[in-house]
Amino acid sequence: DKLDTIRKLLTKAEGASTSAEAETYTAKAVELMARHGIDAALLGAAHPGRDEIGAQRIVMDDPYSAGKARLLAWTARALRCQAVLHTASGGRVAAVTVFGFASDRERVELLYTSLLLQATSQLVRLRPPWPGESVAAYRRSWLYGFADQVHRRLREAETRAETQARHGSGTAGVSLVLADRSRRVEKA
Repeated sequence: DKLDTIRKLLTKAEGASTSAEAETYTAKAVELMARHGIDAALLGAAHPGRDEIGAQRIVMDDPYSAGKARLLAWTARALRCQAVLHTASGGRVAAVTVFGFASDRERVELLYTSLLLQATSQLVRLRPPWPGESVAAYRRSWLYGFADQVHRRLREAETRAETQARHGSGTAGVSLVLADRSRRVEKA
């Protein structure tokens, strides 16, 4: 089962002793997850009603709730879902609702949970390079950059998987299925 293999890779990434090691495991998991997303989309198109659009609300905890929300929203967006942020006072984010097909929401939740653990383990070790600089501001900035890098890598993996699937099938059917799913999620 692809999802089981992905979970094992992400677990190894979470327990990695270095960020480079974590990145290696995460990259392989992302690659497999992108291929799994294409397979699930094609299966859902072949069997209507099997993979329905829905929503899932995920609570954001402080500290750095806005950064965590950004990581979740950008992960969701890269995996063909949409996210709505529910703000609270003081610039905090109370929760994020993710809209998308069940198979894509499952991928988002699985990946976000692992990425959050990886980011948190790195955040606690981060200190600004200059004395007197705000540790909180430095960490918020780092988390923003982490989320941006994750989003970029996910989009690249998704594009590669789509291209490989399109060339493997010899048709543009994959692109049409994915475009239809994106349109339906946007509408929902």
